[in-house]
Amino acid sequence: MLQVLVLFLIPVGGGIPAGVLLARASHLAWPVTSAIYFVSDVILALLFEPVLRLIIAAGRKIPRLARLTEAFRQVMRQTTAHYGGAGPFALIMIAFGVDPMTGRAAAAAAGHGFLAGWAIAITGDMLYFGVVMAATLRLNAALGDANRTMWIILAAMFLLPIIVRKVKLAFCRLAL
Repeated sequence: MLQVLVLFLIPVGGGIPAGVLLARASHLAWPVTSAIYFVSDVILALLFEPVLRLIIAAGRKIPRLARLTEAFRQVMRQTTAHYGGAGPFALIMIAFGVDPMTGRAAAAAAGHGFLAGWAIAITGDMLYFGVVMAATLRLNAALGDANRTMWIILAAMFLLPIIVRKVKLAFCRLAL
């Protein structure tokens, strides 16, 4: 189980398919695998929160960082406007679509404290994990090759958001 946890601690989601496949090979049920991923999110929260607090404090004293912080807030306002404002659903979607650290930073920018902010960020990340875990397990069942499955899922994780953005932009241009 520790090896699965270590894989889940790899930033940017790259450890998810490898961790899911290792958990499957270790005969861990999906609820146990999900619980291990949740623990990795809690560890991330405990490690990232002091860094976030330091950046926020420095942003109050360093003018250049204060401008960067305000620019981040503006981007988060624009992003959450697509989901109906800076409510929990919009913030969960940010964590789902980007990563839990960005979700937590967005929640902090919206005024949420430690527990509420991380609950929002972890909810979005757990939803993302569920999608990637299900895709990994289904593809592995179809292919029967863990290495090919992992590489295909990794490629999809990185390429699908780019493709979706380009298609969305193309449709927006057509609509004008």
